[in-house]
Amino acid sequence: MKLTNFIGNEKVIDRLSKLLESGRFPHALIIEGEEGIGKKTLARDLACALVCRGEDKPCGECSQCKKAMSGIHPDISEYIPSGTANSFHVDTVRNIINDAYVQPNEADYKVYILANAHCMNPNAQNALLKILEEPPKYVVFILTTESKSALLSTVLSRSVCVSLEGVDIGRAANYITSHCEGVDYNTAKKTAETFNGNIGKAISSLQDSKTSELVDVCNKICKALASSNEYEMLTLCSAFQKDRQGVVFACDLLKNIFRDALFAGDVSEHISGQEESAALLKSSLSRQSLVKLMSTCDELKSMALSNANNALLITKFCYSLNRAIGR
Repeated sequence: MKLTNFIGNEKVIDRLSKLLESGRFPHALIIEGEEGIGKKTLARDLACALVCRGEDKPCGECSQCKKAMSGIHPDISEYIPSGTANSFHVDTVRNIINDAYVQPNEADYKVYILANAHCMNPNAQNALLKILEEPPKYVVFILTTESKSALLSTVLSRSVCVSLEGVDIGRAANYITSHCEGVDYNTAKKTAETFNGNIGKAISSLQDSKTSELVDVCNKICKALASSNEYEMLTLCSAFQKDRQGVVFACDLLKNIFRDALFAGDVSEHISGQEESAALLKSSLSRQSLVKLMSTCDELKSMALSNANNALLITKFCYSLNRAIGR
């Protein structure tokens, strides 16, 4: 399977290729990964491969591929809710199910890409479960989610799940320079390092000043942790008010900085791209505290993805980071 837009995660692609070539592609596939990692890009490439009439799928040349690549294939439907809590409504799922029982128009499959599946409440997920239990043979659901933990165990048990990771830094930098006008290789490499090979986040950072501001906030949080400045920490955390995605972003970047501080001197590369903050934390905090901080980031990110109350989340964010270092 030759994918035209998605790069990296070769083991995942090899697994999916074998399933497609053997005719055992699952009726429900869950693609898990952080924002910007390429979940929707992979889902669209897979949908193209499923409807392709060529030999080496997706061939990119047949009429089915061309329609899929243009976003006008009648047998590929895509649903992208806003990403906020409960924005993927049960009525939407019911409409999808009704349509799924109608035979394909042109292809052998009808493919439904359900983005931000973590935004489905239990009622919407239970409605989807009904068709996952006995799906029409021609239907394939591709769900994307930032965390499969937000999905019901019954949905997970009837699906194949794959997890995506960041791309090799050098490869990511080459991709960024070829897709972002005016960005040189060194800038692209530095940005790719900051986002641990997450090409989507790296490109957004280069195009959006907000992301750069969040990186700056994370570095200031590291300084506050190193200097035991609790008031500064509280002030900095206020930047995440009404910005749940900002919390998710901060948890990912801070965890990488804490990891770099923990292993500084033992590994040659900094996956966070924030060498100064990592060096400061290494000289200021114990290894035990750094391990606790990494675990705290995972806990806080899980809370953010499960749509916890935002005001409580911000309070928890500040309190937990301070507690992790023994304050």
